[in-house]
Amino acid sequence: MKKTLIITLGIVGLFFNSACGDKKPAQEPIVAPEGMCVLDLTNYGKPFAVFVPDTVQAKLTIIEQSYGALEITVGPNFAIAISELAEDLEQKKAEIKDDEINKLKSYLVEEPTAIFWESEITAPEFHFIVNQKIGDADYNIQDIKVTEGKPLDKESVQKMFDSAKNIKEIKKEVPAS
Repeated sequence: MKKTLIITLGIVGLFFNSACGDKKPAQEPIVAPEGMCVLDLTNYGKPFAVFVPDTVQAKLTIIEQSYGALEITVGPNFAIAISELAEDLEQKKAEIKDDEINKLKSYLVEEPTAIFWESEITAPEFHFIVNQKIGDADYNIQDIKVTEGKPLDKESVQKMFDSAKNIKEIKKEVPAS
């Protein structure tokens, strides 16, 4: 009887260990670079997180625009828009080249999925567009153009560009069957 109980408990223990033990988390923790924090956008229908400047010192604003873009600003030096669908970068480069007012000075980054350029009206301006495929959907992330006041400096736009390039997918945990 004692042997049967020990064998039964051993089998149950093995079953329990295989059913519940050695599970790996569905998502590795997302760690933000220094001075940045992780902004989870799943509550806004986006299956990813983006890095934004530390929101302790600057106000975070998230606006869902009627045309579908999600605009994220943190203080006066971080402003990006995230839209579904990839941007046609070849068409955009043609528009940038043909812009008679905001003249293209140079491309700082020119990749198949991203462009980062310097242009100028009266002072240097920096802009970018990054296409990202997250899960089954395509997104484009770009800077929000400053319409009033001084354009953002290269360092601020570089920080936004790096954030757009380093979006992290948030995987939903699939229940075990």
